[in-house]
Amino acid sequence: MESTARITAPNAPVQLVPVLPRTTLTAMVKRLAAEHGLTVSAVTTAEAFPELEERLLAHISRGHVRGLDWFTPDRARFSTTPRNLQPSAVSILAVGIAYWSVDPGKPDDGVPRGRIARYAWGVDYHDLLKQRIRALHRAVEKLIGCPVEARFLVDTARIVDRAVAARAGLGWYGKNACLIIPGRGSWVLLGELLLDLELEPDAPLTKHCGRCSLCLDHCPTGAIVAPYTVDTPRCLSFQTIEQKGAIPRELRPLLGDWVYGCDVCQEVCPYTKAANPDPDPAFLPRSVENAYPSLRWLLEMTQEEFSATYRDTPVPRAKRRGLARNAAVAFGNVGTCDDVPFLADVVSNHDEPLVRGHAAWALARVGGARARRVLEVRRAFEANDEAREEVGVALEEAG
Repeated sequence: MESTARITAPNAPVQLVPVLPRTTLTAMVKRLAAEHGLTVSAVTTAEAFPELEERLLAHISRGHVRGLDWFTPDRARFSTTPRNLQPSAVSILAVGIAYWSVDPGKPDDGVPRGRIARYAWGVDYHDLLKQRIRALHRAVEKLIGCPVEARFLVDTARIVDRAVAARAGLGWYGKNACLIIPGRGSWVLLGELLLDLELEPDAPLTKHCGRCSLCLDHCPTGAIVAPYTVDTPRCLSFQTIEQKGAIPRELRPLLGDWVYGCDVCQEVCPYTKAANPDPDPAFLPRSVENAYPSLRWLLEMTQEEFSATYRDTPVPRAKRRGLARNAAVAFGNVGTCDDVPFLADVVSNHDEPLVRGHAAWALARVGGARARRVLEVRRAFEANDEAREEVGVALEEAG
């Protein structure tokens, strides 16, 4: 069976022209994807996902996406019909870049350090995926010798990446709601190329997680409330990245040393633990601060230092104040009495009230009674209402 591509000349009707046998063309497109740095690829049609719409609306109605104001019922309905994004789409090429590499672990240098989720160690995958998908599109047009209408989608587009990839047979849903890809686990960043080109669809995989529940059992906050269901507001990735205000006090002790994102549910997954290390150089950290940053440095860094260190990575999404807030909470979890003078200085002098308030919580945790005098003075002089409230609560908890 031949594949077809849609070409449009100025002031002429749309025409479908023969290209290559569909299976041959599909294999060649997948080979081109690999040559352009896309580790995995698979094909599905551009038909709608009616069953997904029902699941998304139920997920929203149960409050599991509270805090993601952009995730509305209207967006859910729109995102389940790919042709809303490209009316001429015939096929979808689901693609991904693997980013698993051997973790060297925290340096044993006596410096209190935080932990950044692995996907954010290197370059911002949104930009990189789009660049590689665009290059693939140009290569496909060159291959078949005519224009192909296309749309490039990565994460923030109104489409459900995992649903597309699952129907294409790229992987299957794990109980942690991540897509698990054979040989790669969930260490894969997903994107799509909507094509006005008829490709051979792949069959969905029939694999599943069986009776394993390790991701549910080990989630630090219990955010995986049921198999395949994540309550977003409880997830550490939400709290350390999307949460712009105060992190709920009951969740702070569960943050551990995570200052940007969380990898726990992926790290404990047997499929992910068995992933083949195949690091794309773009996702390797440029410095230790891109993977295991010093908590003191995060609380002392200027905006210029923050920008220079995390430019072109996903980390700026949390902003300097958010990353410093997270570092303060991490100090409360991994700090010692030796850190009391430093935290006392942060409580008194940091330029962000949000950070001063969270540092007060940390100071009470590691300083106990030694922290009371600092907190008493700060409560008298703190001008910001929210920070002053944080200081007051910390004072009550300071033993």
